[in-house]
Amino acid sequence: MAESMKGLKRTNRCAELTIADEGKKVTVMGWVQKTRNTGGLIFADLRDRSGIVQITFNEDKLDKETFDKAYKLRAEFVIAVVGTVAKREGGVNKNLKTGEIEIITEELRVLSTSETPPFPIEANSKTKEDLRLKYRYLDLRRPDLQKNLIMRSKVATLVRQFLADEGFIEIETPILCKSTPEGARDYLVPSRVHPGNFYALPQSPQIFKQLLMCSGYDRYFQIAKCFRDEDLRADRQPEFTQIDMELSFVDVDDVIDVNERLIAKVFKEILDVDVPLPIERMTWIDAMNRYGSDKPDTRFGMELVDVSDVVKGCGFGVFANAIKDGGSVRGITVKGQGAMPRKKIDSLVDFSKDYGAKGVAYICINEDGSIKSSFAKFMSDDEMSALIKAMGGENGDLLLFVADKNKVVWASLGALRCELAKRLELVDNSKFNFLWVTEFPMFEYSDEQERYLAMHHPFTMPMEEDIDLLDTDEPWACRAKAYDIVLNGTELGGGSVRISMNDVQEKMFKALGFSTEEAYDRFGFLLNAFKYGVPPHAGLAFGFDRMIMLMTNSESIRDVIAFPKLKDASDIMSEAPNLVDDKQLEELFIKPTKIETESSDLD
Repeated sequence: MAESMKGLKRTNRCAELTIADEGKKVTVMGWVQKTRNTGGLIFADLRDRSGIVQITFNEDKLDKETFDKAYKLRAEFVIAVVGTVAKREGGVNKNLKTGEIEIITEELRVLSTSETPPFPIEANSKTKEDLRLKYRYLDLRRPDLQKNLIMRSKVATLVRQFLADEGFIEIETPILCKSTPEGARDYLVPSRVHPGNFYALPQSPQIFKQLLMCSGYDRYFQIAKCFRDEDLRADRQPEFTQIDMELSFVDVDDVIDVNERLIAKVFKEILDVDVPLPIERMTWIDAMNRYGSDKPDTRFGMELVDVSDVVKGCGFGVFANAIKDGGSVRGITVKGQGAMPRKKIDSLVDFSKDYGAKGVAYICINEDGSIKSSFAKFMSDDEMSALIKAMGGENGDLLLFVADKNKVVWASLGALRCELAKRLELVDNSKFNFLWVTEFPMFEYSDEQERYLAMHHPFTMPMEEDIDLLDTDEPWACRAKAYDIVLNGTELGGGSVRISMNDVQEKMFKALGFSTEEAYDRFGFLLNAFKYGVPPHAGLAFGFDRMIMLMTNSESIRDVIAFPKLKDASDIMSEAPNLVDDKQLEELFIKPTKIETESSDLD
């Protein structure tokens, strides 16, 4: 039966005690990790968020009732123990922070009993994630998850203090907003008071933080909750957190400077990692040409090489036709892998097809200099020699090529480069390689909508020398004053200088195919605010969850969020989303549409 805490007050967390506290009377409280019964002695490992301490129950020093309670303790019972810190008699446990000590019990209270948990509460759990997420409240007791969330809290506190010291003001922006369908899908919220109308949950505080600059707040920040109704991956969630900021009277270098110092501060104080400043910068086109990605992992080489000029007149039709159609031929050199078995090469070909490649051509250079190739019969000896030379190929190397539109070549080779680094264990996971990627294209083509969209958002400022391109038939050649911060091949954050000049904003809307009426219908309150004096401004947002995922070296973003969603955006613990009462739907003037499902042979 559970007992009351009345009269007891916790003096220490479990792992706060050390050998320096020997002889001290303490009161500790927490969960029983496990117990060991040796007859007249019972040992229990007591756990709280700080760690574990050993509790000892000595039958000779306790009354029968207390020892009987100790005998009945089981995993996950919640207990309070009053006792004296002593040097551990059974030898030091080097695996525990408190391994030199134990607490000799004088009083025990069982505050709560527990059923047998569906899985062990332990670090590095091998239990399937679905089961752990169903019982997330138990999963969160595991030391590695607690460590992650404690680090998350420390980073948030440090970020707030740093930005406050830099003159930023923390301001909360609305969660219920107007839908502006340009980009990812919005989560919609029906209005009871305004039948047939909907709020949208914010994909970012973008418009509101720009309004704050119009309102004269100069430097704003917020650790903001954001929402996107999109398909999920390991590093994405439908609701996520941003470190969001906006600054007035600044340009690119000013934003980069304050954020480099923020990164350096966080990584030094939390991980004791020195981030060399300034962080390297690379233009978007250079990143794509060298790595096939706008978020390149620079911890290893294997850079892409454009060999289009070398093979444009060759007899291999796949290469020649790709170049003739406006594409390119590029390759990567995999050092020392010339003897890779054909089966493994074929698996790389299959892998690349997921990124749009129709195939991968290869040259295996044997140690004796002879070659084995998928296309040698279409090339002369001189053409093959020139191609190998252009790739820097040496005896024992494997050369891989993709020929197609640039978009496909970049995507497939960029992914293949990372996959090979993973398979060949080329990545040093102890490294934190930061990189700024700058000068993004203003627009990207959407095959789904068959038109150009803003790569970032419609308020991104073009490079000054490219503004006139917005008035031409090829506005997509325009570069943006946009910048992303990349860490180890993952986009950590991004931002841009915003358009603060009416004529440039009008050109941007025109290039996107918006009429003046459409632009005001979507963004009227922001455009109207700009009529009353808008300062030049710029901003950036970090993906806070991703940052913590990388700092903790976690495999999934779910490991750094207290209550995450599954890949289908559901929560199997709380069973969300779920049906609601008909009355609630009636109040919102909503009538569900029945979705017909295909019947199975078993129906």
